[in-house]
Amino acid sequence: MAEHRDALEAVVRAAAGELGVDAELAAQLRLTETDDPEHGDLALPCFPLAKALRTAPAQIALALKERLDTADTSGLPLQRVETAGPYLNLFLRADAMVGDAIQAVLSAGDAYGSSRQGAGKRALVEHTSINPNASPHLGRARNAWIGDTIVRLLRFEGYEVDAHFFVNDVGKQIAMLVAGIGEGTPTFRELLDIYIDVNRRFEADEGFRTSVERLLQRLEQDDGSTRAAFRRIVDISVGGMEAIFADAGVRYQHFDYESDYLTPQHYRELVDQFRAEGKLFEDDEGRLVLDLDGYDLPSRNPVLVVARSDKTSLYPLRDISYTLDKVRRAPDLNVIVLGEDQKLYHQQITAALDILGMTAPRAVHYSYVLLESGSMSSREGNVVLLEDFVAEAKEKARGELEARGQEPDETVASAVAYSALKYAFLRVANEKQVTFKWEAAMAFEGETGPYLLYSYARLSSILRKHASQDAHAADDSPLPEAAGAAYHRMDSAEEVALAKELARMPEVVARAALARSPHVVAGHAYAVAKSFSAFYHACPILQSEPELRDARLLLVAATRQVLANVLGILGITPLEAM
Repeated sequence: MAEHRDALEAVVRAAAGELGVDAELAAQLRLTETDDPEHGDLALPCFPLAKALRTAPAQIALALKERLDTADTSGLPLQRVETAGPYLNLFLRADAMVGDAIQAVLSAGDAYGSSRQGAGKRALVEHTSINPNASPHLGRARNAWIGDTIVRLLRFEGYEVDAHFFVNDVGKQIAMLVAGIGEGTPTFRELLDIYIDVNRRFEADEGFRTSVERLLQRLEQDDGSTRAAFRRIVDISVGGMEAIFADAGVRYQHFDYESDYLTPQHYRELVDQFRAEGKLFEDDEGRLVLDLDGYDLPSRNPVLVVARSDKTSLYPLRDISYTLDKVRRAPDLNVIVLGEDQKLYHQQITAALDILGMTAPRAVHYSYVLLESGSMSSREGNVVLLEDFVAEAKEKARGELEARGQEPDETVASAVAYSALKYAFLRVANEKQVTFKWEAAMAFEGETGPYLLYSYARLSSILRKHASQDAHAADDSPLPEAAGAAYHRMDSAEEVALAKELARMPEVVARAALARSPHVVAGHAYAVAKSFSAFYHACPILQSEPELRDARLLLVAATRQVLANVLGILGITPLEAM
């Protein structure tokens, strides 16, 4: 569709030029896809031309139609041109739209939909980066799944991508765990209960608070035994979280530790650079403060405190040092996924890097996850752990499969469970809250992950049945040849609508990659599955006479390929049978 649109835009611009439209304005004319096939496949609103031509938009549409009716459009799939008031509507030949879409998909295969905009470029995506103090709760999964989808999306577009997790292994939360655990070796699962307990002790026990503060001081002084105690507890947590996210298909190439930036060298280098720029001062409390005045921050006091009164560094100074490292590693594209409550903080870090003449990573901010019972907090203990939630999702998936008369295979149940969870999170725009409801997420109908898996399995089933019925089909290639197929026989509204949906994938992927918006891809996945369902119920496939059957089988194969590619970007494992 995009190739035809570009060619027809050139024809429309030439016609506009004949009406007296200057070249600059004509070059801005864009044909858009219509939502209603009754209004054609492509349309041009003529309002922008009214002022230049001093003519009503409806009259301009009629004048353009007259010129297109006589223009040389040989070689283009233009069937006819109509007007509807101020709109010029172009109808394309169904065989061209269907045939071109099918052949484009099948020839590109697993690469279909990629614009390769990232070819030869490096990208770094930091995501998840949650405190290593306990098993992650469900709300943290949104960061991980958004980040992982962005990684997959950028790789699909040709980038060489590294996923990073920044481990906050020197904060007060870790110090409380170290003080509370002592020489013990808890399991990863036990850390949450310990964390809740030490938070209560910290609030009530002054002696415990003092021991925590001393641990932080010794760590800042690079005491070896203290550093080892912190790392031992942190590694229990990091290992547990890595396993949980790996089960969900999320993997990281690098775990970067904050403690590696807690060195005198990192401290002096940054402090000296900020001083040289005249942006660092000491406040009334003796703290080192970065002056961010002039950066239009939504704050009454545009400063960033980077060191305590005893001149030991705070998290922002270490984060700035780490961020500089990230930018140097991947200058082409650097992305960080952060909660919406981190917007001001990221603006402060961005300003700090600008003072140093560097560009900060591009932030993807997301809103939070709500259950019908409300929000979650690991500090208070009212959390839903991700691992527990996944286990419940798998149990519900087994129940759904049994209700549909299927054996509750563990692999299938796991795929259905994760498809339900991931899609429920990813279908919502980053900046909007997710309110999770079990019944809606687990449904096999509607805009859900299980529905996408069921659609893919049905597509696979059709192709398997054809292969088993065709005794002459090669085992590895049961499909007819795409070139020369009877695409002219496929002119129903459902066939054309499905082909047009498949043709949209390259544009959808490019837009989603540029905006770092997984929900755009998720929406396209549902649109493809929904269009396939309409086609499946309206158009017999295996029962059609051979010429039409072969053409429709090719459309089925192309749809299966597009759905596989889109699910791969979303990190959802397709199923051959359900």
